Amino acid sequence: MSRNSVLILLLSAGALTGCAADYLNNYDTVTLAAGDAQKFNSLLQTVDPLNPNSKNTTIEGDGARAAGVAQRYKIPPPPPPAPNITVNVGNTN
Repeated sequence: MSRNSVLILLLSAGALTGCAADYLNNYDTVTLAAGDAQKFNSLLQTVDPLNPNSKNTTIEGDGARAAGVAQRYKIPPPPPPAPNITVNVGNTN
């Protein structure tokens, strides 16, 4: 065999294996999403699936309160003092 015929044979074999790889990627198994057709169809036909409150862009709040929260986040308050504990050692008779 000449060098050109071997090269053509290898290229054609490589092209055919590429087609076989796509064929082998199709599986005959049940996926995790199987059985949701009725739910999918009902959601597909829903007019507006979003919550009506999601369109509310006016957020009620106080600027001074928000600034206080941000300040407490940056500088946390000091921890409370430790409680006084009395420890008795020995006989108390």
